[in-house]
Amino acid sequence: MATAEIFKIVNMIAMLCWVLLIVAPRWVVTRRVVISGAVVLLFSALYLGYFISTSSDFNPDSFSTLENVMELFTNPESVLMGWLHYLAFDLFVGAWIVSNAQQHGISHWAIIPCLLLTFMLGPVGCLLYFIVRAIFMKGKMVNNF
Repeated sequence: MATAEIFKIVNMIAMLCWVLLIVAPRWVVTRRVVISGAVVLLFSALYLGYFISTSSDFNPDSFSTLENVMELFTNPESVLMGWLHYLAFDLFVGAWIVSNAQQHGISHWAIIPCLLLTFMLGPVGCLLYFIVRAIFMKGKMVNNF
């Protein structure tokens, strides 16, 4: 399958997962497919497959300078790998936010902005969730990450 087609498919899957996290976080499908990590594992497996198929091009020095990193992203397969990396990690964080908020009894309405920011700006959404959680958990001991 062409790289562009895989890009479209994983984007659609990711978008659906984010919609489920935002509008139906307790639905059994959301829990089994998104919060369980199944889609993150799928994206991770695709990433690994692309890495293995392009590993002959891999050079550890590729990460040593900004110019070298920019050179990595000059072909479609490397860009797709980078995109899968973002999709997998951001979705992992989003699923964790929903699960953690549910464990701590934090209102889903309070975490929707965190999810939207995690979807669009990754670490910013995660940071906001830690702030929201600290506000909701003020005076309570949080013993898990």
